[in-house]
Amino acid sequence: MEIVDHHQFIMSTLENNMTRMKKGLLMLGFLMLFMATFFSNSFALVQKPDSAATEEELVFTEVGSAQDSAANNIVKDTTKKETVVDQAAEKQQAAAVSTTSSATSEKDKTLWETFIAGILGGFIAFLMPCIFPMVPLTVSYFTKRAGSRQKGIGQALIYGVSIIVIYVALGLLITLLFGSAKLNELSSSGWFNFFFFILLVVFAISFFGAFEITLPSSLVNKIDQKADDSKGLGGIFFMAASLALVSFSCTGPIIGTLLVQASSKGEILAPAIGMFGFALALALPFTLSAIFPGFLSAMPKSGGWLNSVKVCLGFLELALALKFLSAADLVWHWEWFDREIFLSLWIIIFILMGIYILGKIKFSHDSDVPYVSVPRLFFAICSLSFAVYLIPGLWGAPVNILSGIAPPMNTQDFILNGNGASASASPSGFPATVKYSETLKPPVGFNSFFDLDEGLAYAKSVGKPVLIDFTGHACVNCRKMEDKVWIDKEVGRLIKEEYVLIQLYVDERNIKMPKEKVHYSEVLRTTTDDLGRWNGDFQATKYVSNSQPFYVLAGYDLNPLVKPQGAIFDAKEYAAYLQSGLDKFKNAGKPNE
Repeated sequence: MEIVDHHQFIMSTLENNMTRMKKGLLMLGFLMLFMATFFSNSFALVQKPDSAATEEELVFTEVGSAQDSAANNIVKDTTKKETVVDQAAEKQQAAAVSTTSSATSEKDKTLWETFIAGILGGFIAFLMPCIFPMVPLTVSYFTKRAGSRQKGIGQALIYGVSIIVIYVALGLLITLLFGSAKLNELSSSGWFNFFFFILLVVFAISFFGAFEITLPSSLVNKIDQKADDSKGLGGIFFMAASLALVSFSCTGPIIGTLLVQASSKGEILAPAIGMFGFALALALPFTLSAIFPGFLSAMPKSGGWLNSVKVCLGFLELALALKFLSAADLVWHWEWFDREIFLSLWIIIFILMGIYILGKIKFSHDSDVPYVSVPRLFFAICSLSFAVYLIPGLWGAPVNILSGIAPPMNTQDFILNGNGASASASPSGFPATVKYSETLKPPVGFNSFFDLDEGLAYAKSVGKPVLIDFTGHACVNCRKMEDKVWIDKEVGRLIKEEYVLIQLYVDERNIKMPKEKVHYSEVLRTTTDDLGRWNGDFQATKYVSNSQPFYVLAGYDLNPLVKPQGAIFDAKEYAAYLQSGLDKFKNAGKPNE
């Protein structure tokens, strides 16, 4: 009976401890959720003037000839004037509501992509030689320190949560320093993209073994000492902080790359969400190893393969760096980093990575590879096959897997099939040259205007609605839409034959605006002295959005015919969207003239 009672006492104590632990973790989870919500709402309030226009701005937005035309149609009768203004305000309000809904959906998708990228980055970081060998040591330390397996599990859970808190705090710090408007502006900056090209090249060289990126030893030693001296939750938290600092030489480049990618999304919570995914994937193996000892024994042993993972990641960092160099080239109009050069470098990088995986190339920290294991063989096949897949792109093949990463097709010097030239024949009456065409180029196979007033005037002359495409040189999803969706036969037909395409670049800094169009933008909080800022101000004040791509199907007063949309990667859905706007235009008898 005493043995049974003792066993029941142990089980009861264990259940109570686990219940308390669950409550503590649940409270901590709610606290983190509250912090994220608080920061999101705080920045939404701060950014509110940047994302919504006042009624005055909506009614009196300067849109050149469109505004003049509307003014000429207003009758002198005071009652009619008020009616026209009220109707315009109602239309603008409806457009703002639908735009906000579309932007929210696109934002959610972007945050999910960032979270998944963070998880992948965390799992890769776990396989790095700075972290992987530490798992059994850390788990055994908790077991010995706690005195029992149950307490060890509890401390391992707290350790995992501490890792998440540390990295999420780093993401929130990036959010606090910049904010969504600044992040969006940075992502389209030539200097931003060129700086991160250099940074990722440095990270790649570090992974190749030329040097290690480490934090000051004094800081690491201080945190280590805190972990040794502290007891309870404080000691466990400092242990997690010590892991973050000691492993920085391996995780630093991954974290840096993830934060760069998250920041380039332009979403205010993207850095924090990315860091949450990263930390979750990094902390999970430590926690699972403490809860399930079999998980630890099933893990592969440390060895030379860990450094191979690190070097392969260096190749990937080098390939990704070229994406930022391409963005800088497009923003600054260097016009030397063409699509062929980009693809050639990627082909070489992935061929070299495949050869390295087979053990034919050896770096300073690599161990000998006496034979090729089955996993190495399959990874080498994947790398070399991808390189072969890219080769037709040198002669104009779409290479859709790189849409949004590689330079656009209009930078291609040579297209073997010649479809681009024939498909881009201008319709009758289309100007031989359009404004800003010496600097800006339309997607291959399309004709577009780059000035709002010029495009609107042409649309009126041919009796067609306009497709306003708010885009950017460094916009990844804009290129994906052009490469994957616009090439669809039905989508292409609708854009070319039924609409007048007006592409408004929001990151064009080289084209300066005439003095009569320069004004101070309350939304951007700067003067609209270049084409990009003028287009960005027009998008934010007229359509209450600052995300790209952003598509508006409009009549001649530029009010949306249907709900504006962001990226739609389903060609049938996008074609249906274009058709709905066209039907609305025709059924209304060419409205808004």
